[in-house]
Amino acid sequence: MIVAMQEKATEEQIDFVIEAMVEAGVGVHRTTGATQTILAGVGPTANIDLTKFELLPGVLHVHRISSPYKLAGRSFRPEGTVVEFPNRVKLGSTQVVVMAGPCSIENEDQIAETAKRVKAAGGSFLRGGAFKPRSSPYAFQGMGLPGLKLMYEAARQNGLLVVSEVMEISQIEAMLPYVDCFQVGARNMQNFNLLRELGTVRKPVLLKRGIAATIEELLLSSEYIMSGGNYDVVLCERGIRTYETATRNTMDISAIPVVKKLSHLPIVGDPSHGTGHREMVAPMAKAAVAAGADGILVEVHPNADKAASDAMQTLYLDQFEKLMGELRVIAEAVGRVL
Repeated sequence: MIVAMQEKATEEQIDFVIEAMVEAGVGVHRTTGATQTILAGVGPTANIDLTKFELLPGVLHVHRISSPYKLAGRSFRPEGTVVEFPNRVKLGSTQVVVMAGPCSIENEDQIAETAKRVKAAGGSFLRGGAFKPRSSPYAFQGMGLPGLKLMYEAARQNGLLVVSEVMEISQIEAMLPYVDCFQVGARNMQNFNLLRELGTVRKPVLLKRGIAATIEELLLSSEYIMSGGNYDVVLCERGIRTYETATRNTMDISAIPVVKKLSHLPIVGDPSHGTGHREMVAPMAKAAVAAGADGILVEVHPNADKAASDAMQTLYLDQFEKLMGELRVIAEAVGRVL
């Protein structure tokens, strides 16, 4: 259930409504926007008489949520969520945020050069995998925490933020000092124990869509994180598995406007995993921005053909710089800035 408070509702009135909701047996999640406070009641609400809440002082209106996701739905934050980072980067605002870097951190020279060029081109995040979930147990699994420390140092030297994938609960505490945003990969989208634990961490989470997940399943997975109190969730469309074999995955561009309609959460596009082919990354990145994506996650490498992982879908740094110039034009055309 959603209880929307009046614009001039006092803190006393809001607290009174929260107490009444708790007494009715539901958990309460509060969000306060620029003009209004919204109270989301999560739990057994089917037998609750909503009219008794409508009569409480300060209440504007009450309605029952029909969708299975309660906190991720747009009614919880009609104005949309803006995830803010320490260096004034805002995901979900008019800014289109670019996250770029190698699939895997390989060595100090590689990540240092990448960070310098990503920053110069206008990127905001340095991305890179320290812990790599690979389909084959014999493939490169990443450098682990030492690699993450190298990426953190390179990012900070260039004024960049860090986003990297967490694979299991035991990695969270060790990674905390070195990341600005945890990434949950497609394989872990329904690792509900991991999602619950990330809900207790007060650091943003980028949640990738599973390889065969529906949009509803993606939003329900985000609900696991938000139900723990962490509302700074960013969704990612990274392509889904279909019958088509011409690309590694089928990048579902339509998911971007659909998520914008159903949810208040920001969404970014990952054209690298979405296509699996270097020559297709730029067209799909531009399409994602045109469709309303709040950011782009792209794989880049100083020597892309010799990347330790995902070489076929990784851009060379000069290709990335060219793409950034093209994205600026598209962002401006849709009323945004890069």
